[in-house]
Amino acid sequence: QVQLVESGGGLVQAGGSLRLSCVASGRIFSINAMGWYRQAPGKQRELVASITSGGYINYADSVKGRFTISRDNAKNTVYLQMNNLKPEDAAAYYCAAGCSWPGDFWGQGTQVTVSS
Repeated sequence: QVQLVESGGGLVQAGGSLRLSCVASGRIFSINAMGWYRQAPGKQRELVASITSGGYINYADSVKGRFTISRDNAKNTVYLQMNNLKPEDAAAYYCAAGCSWPGDFWGQGTQVTVSS
């Protein structure tokens, strides 16, 4: 099993920044891909960004140019730097990890609120 613990959510004004962190523990050798999803009330969960151990990165179109995902393998941590936040970015953000795709293991989520 793999445990994922997120931190860094909170309340920010539109145009502001937040950095989310996700620390992985347990059978981390089984993880290749890590990523961040978000889910707003009444909406489906969507993949925001993902990164593989080889450095392949993918972003949702809605966050390209504003969000940056990075990974520190020595600390078993993945980050999501979110800049120029918009009210539509408000959601519960979930860290995920997996062998070939970030979806086998999930964190408990951290709330991001953006005030206009």
